[in-house]
Amino acid sequence: MSADSRRTVITGPGMPLRGHDIDTDRIIPARFLKCVVFDGLGAHAFEDDRKQEQTGTSLHPFDDPRFAHARILVVNRNFGCGSSREHAPQAIMRWGDGIQAIVGESFAEIFFGNCVALGIPCLTTGERAVAELMEQIERDPALPVTLDLVAGRITAGDLVFPVALPDGARQQLVEGRWDTIAELLEAKDAVAAVAARLPYFAGWT
Repeated sequence: MSADSRRTVITGPGMPLRGHDIDTDRIIPARFLKCVVFDGLGAHAFEDDRKQEQTGTSLHPFDDPRFAHARILVVNRNFGCGSSREHAPQAIMRWGDGIQAIVGESFAEIFFGNCVALGIPCLTTGERAVAELMEQIERDPALPVTLDLVAGRITAGDLVFPVALPDGARQQLVEGRWDTIAELLEAKDAVAAVAARLPYFAGWT
């Protein structure tokens, strides 16, 4: 377990992204799923939504220079619904300076799991809290937003709200044990010892 992999307190500018039921196809359109590696995927986050808004009078938050350095994304209900593509949280994580955490009313289960596997906490809070957080961030985009995973709260200026995270995910993130591949690699000697005792295992090829 590395201290650098622990997620206890996350602080940075916020970004409000309004709308219920934002699915993974909107987060990263299907034509980008054929990529072999995830490098550069962040540039295409919400690409179709962004292009659509560019034809009108408003800017999508991912194009709005006020939120260019956002680290905490604030969303509404059922965020990340739709297909189970890992590319969606990968794109969000790789956009701009990198989104490090998401706060919302609720998340699709598979999207939530994919985020935790990347070390991105998805914390829930109430509808009123989300609305007030979004308004606060829009008034002052440079305002630091602080997520305390241990205390279970989010702070933005004079706003303080409780946030929820399932105990298992919280423990993984706080202890730095969210990366299952890294966990296996750290325990490779123990894994090899167990494998050697299995009568049906003849070694890796």
